[in-house]
Amino acid sequence: MDGANDRPVSPGRLLWHCRRGLLELDLILQRFVEHGLEKLNENQRADLFELLRYDDITLLAIVSGREECEETRLKGMVDLLRAA
Repeated sequence: MDGANDRPVSPGRLLWHCRRGLLELDLILQRFVEHGLEKLNENQRADLFELLRYDDITLLAIVSGREECEETRLKGMVDLLRAA
């Protein structure tokens, strides 16, 4: 669900938001998109969409394990991104 208006988050919208400004983050997200995006259920897509709202530096720190995600419910998605 899109937190702003509780509608499902489309894969196309996620793809667009996965395009970032940091090469390292782009590489991680691209690898995840290629191998894991289609396997996500609606709740997981909503969690990913929420993670993608973090700024690039923070998101890279979370995905690379240098920082922990503040939202405990997003940790499952963080784990999926880390495994990509």
